[in-house]
Amino acid sequence: MNKHLAMAAFGALTVTGAFAQSNVTIYGVVDVGISREDNGAAAGNVWRMDSGIQSGSRVGFRGTEDLGGGLRANFVLENGFSTDTGTLGQGGRLFGREATIGLSGGFGAVKLGRQFNPIFKVIDNFEPFGTGLAGDAARLFSTYGIRADNAIDYITPTIGGFTGELQYALGEVAGNSSGARQVGGTINYAQGPFAAALSFHRQNNATGTDDAKTTLLAGTYDFRFVKAHAMYAINKGVGTLDTRDALVGVSVPVGAGKLIADYIHKDDKLVANGDADQVAIGYVHPLSKRTNLYTSYSHTSNDAAAAYNVAAPGRSDKLFNVGIRHRF
Repeated sequence: MNKHLAMAAFGALTVTGAFAQSNVTIYGVVDVGISREDNGAAAGNVWRMDSGIQSGSRVGFRGTEDLGGGLRANFVLENGFSTDTGTLGQGGRLFGREATIGLSGGFGAVKLGRQFNPIFKVIDNFEPFGTGLAGDAARLFSTYGIRADNAIDYITPTIGGFTGELQYALGEVAGNSSGARQVGGTINYAQGPFAAALSFHRQNNATGTDDAKTTLLAGTYDFRFVKAHAMYAINKGVGTLDTRDALVGVSVPVGAGKLIADYIHKDDKLVANGDADQVAIGYVHPLSKRTNLYTSYSHTSNDAAAAYNVAAPGRSDKLFNVGIRHRF
């Protein structure tokens, strides 16, 4: 018996030593809650147990190695899953949330692989709901699939409060280098209570003959008793897309928790009666540094020819949720 215990202890120490040498961190999020949605479907409203309401449930491995002279090698492998069913997320990909490797140093950071596109990161950082809960701005704002495959990403060092990011994603269409290609970039500024970002994203279709592009301006100002949020986006495509997205919102400390709310308007310049509005409110209450409860509600109103978040044009969507999130 003692022999088996000694072998087990040696195995544990060996694994621990390997992780220490590689400086690998295991982290994750487990998030699940109950939602009620009425989006105008013929079957009526539905009660659901949903995963990743506030933050996508995930398990990740993050590692770094000091190469000397200020140079470091870095990798991230992040798996997404559904807490309610135990199934893989992102279409069944093993590391569908992120799979990157790269180098960082005084020049900034370069990473290659599947990763979030810059414009999504701006929306996630600057909207009150953090692209989660019922008020998720991505329900109306364009995010271009959130992530890009085959992407090369460069982030500059911070200089005077400014940082920049540039990303190029290969479309990998044989004989057509512009087919399915994506290009994006962001200039961020943060100093004291004020933060702002200007972001751009362009995505070609499979033949490279058409594209969709978005320019987004976002900002926040922290007054301490309340934080103000604002975003404005211009979305264009050749003859098929011409919309404007606008958001104003607040996040307010309430005791140990935080009250969040926003209003979003989508203005369609090409489609008559194609506008939509969304109002949302939510509350997040921490139980500890890693565990919190949440609840939120949103209402999306569509004009007669608009069908955002609903089963048919002109309908409205009402979404309520309550749940728990744990980070480790």
